[in-house]
Amino acid sequence: MNSSSSSSSSSSSSHTHYSTSSSDTDTPPSSSAAVRRALRLIQSEDLSLKIEAAKDIRRLTKTSQRCRRQLADAVKPLVCMLRVGDDDSVELSESALLALLNLAVKDEKNKISIVEAGALEPIISFLKSQNSILRECATASLLTLSASSINKQVISATGAIPLLVDILRNGNTQAKVDAVMALSNLSTHSNNLDIILKTNPIPSIVSRTALTSEEGGILAVVEVLENGSLQSREHAVGALLTLCQSDRFKYREPILREGVIPGLLELTVQGTPKSQSKAHALLCLLRDAPYPRSELQPDTLENIVCNIISQIDGDEQSGKAKKMLAEMVQVSMEQSLKQLQQRALFVTSFLVAFVR
Repeated sequence: MNSSSSSSSSSSSSHTHYSTSSSDTDTPPSSSAAVRRALRLIQSEDLSLKIEAAKDIRRLTKTSQRCRRQLADAVKPLVCMLRVGDDDSVELSESALLALLNLAVKDEKNKISIVEAGALEPIISFLKSQNSILRECATASLLTLSASSINKQVISATGAIPLLVDILRNGNTQAKVDAVMALSNLSTHSNNLDIILKTNPIPSIVSRTALTSEEGGILAVVEVLENGSLQSREHAVGALLTLCQSDRFKYREPILREGVIPGLLELTVQGTPKSQSKAHALLCLLRDAPYPRSELQPDTLENIVCNIISQIDGDEQSGKAKKMLAEMVQVSMEQSLKQLQQRALFVTSFLVAFVR
């Protein structure tokens, strides 16, 4: 159930067990017939037929945006299936959750209609379930639904945030990764960020197992570092720094592979004082040589970054990092000039007051 986010709000998740890409391919006649059949079966009173329809909907919406639109009317009956399901009817609940998840991927209207249909109440109950399958599916569902800006505050109001943090502490590896990304989505709403910080999720996020044993774990933190609020970016760089400090030779390459350098460069100039310090420390650990350089090669930020860039594979990442370095130097010069102007203004004001 690998997941990834594509923007600051992780606008859609891509779960390999659930859904993959979202191509806008035309629906062939055979698919149109299958869509009509699925819509008919999902209305049946027979639970076995409902499960069959949910599985068909999941399959049809896996790669087709058009099918997601055509099957939008299935949202309400699928949500009703969630309400009927419980720990004793895992197949019913799981098939409905996975169908809803695929319907929601890269479809803002479906994301909103799923929440409006009342899906959050059963999804939240599944987060508390003793069944690991239902917990994992529910976490993945919240990840996708939380990508909608309209849903963020509604999800928070259900009490989902403490439960997601609990998944970080006690869930399986993929559920932990999805929970990190869902919290990242929710953190873009200011009220939600306060709630998240009060739950102190960072020790759980820093778990080396959660971040590195599943593809997308480190990437999720890098995306928070790049796109989160100032406070969440500070926590994210701290998490990566802790990870690299624990075993530099093991975690240096996985961190670099996720393209962390541009975000770190930006933090060294525009982050909070703590973020700047942590970003600089992490850059030092990420460079090729783990020990301080000689006086002939001073330990300046530019030298550290240039060394790292020389080790990065791929022209695109290297070019982006070089561009960010140039911008960083420019911003640094502008800030230094601003500070000089402020000092000059202070001295001038002081002298005028003294003369008087």
